Amino acid sequence: MLRPTAISVTVQQDYKLKIIFNNGEAKIFDVKPYIKGSWYSHLKDISYFSLVKADGFTIIWPEGQDICPDELYYNSVPA
Repeated sequence: MLRPTAISVTVQQDYKLKIIFNNGEAKIFDVKPYIKGSWYSHLKDISYFSLVKADGFTIIWPEGQDICPDELYYNSVPA
């Protein structure tokens, strides 16, 4: 079976995202541990963080930051 992929994302409080996967599951993913280094530090700006979109595979931000679909699914908790 193929891994679940992100079809919808909603910004939550405290740098968390509610992600709907193509298998119907809704999960909460905490992005805080990823906000480090020059590439992901842009996500500290909550207005930029809020620009996240689901592309049918994973989640992405306008400058190209993304998170592996496996990490999104396996490192999140049920919503």
